[in-house]
Amino acid sequence: MEASAPVEAGETYEVKIEDLAREGDGIARVSGFVIFVPETSVGDEVTIKVTKVMRKFAFAEVV
Repeated sequence: MEASAPVEAGETYEVKIEDLAREGDGIARVSGFVIFVPETSVGDEVTIKVTKVMRKFAFAEVV
């Protein structure tokens, strides 16, 4: 049985950008689950809206 992601598409979360991906997207985590957030920088504290959830990570946008 597969564990489900701790985030859902359409939901918003308060996160801190912890790292940058190779492509330049910010990386935030919710319960250890990686979320890629474009147009952010390390240290940013932002409200994000999850746009797409994959098995091991998700994508979100700043709201």
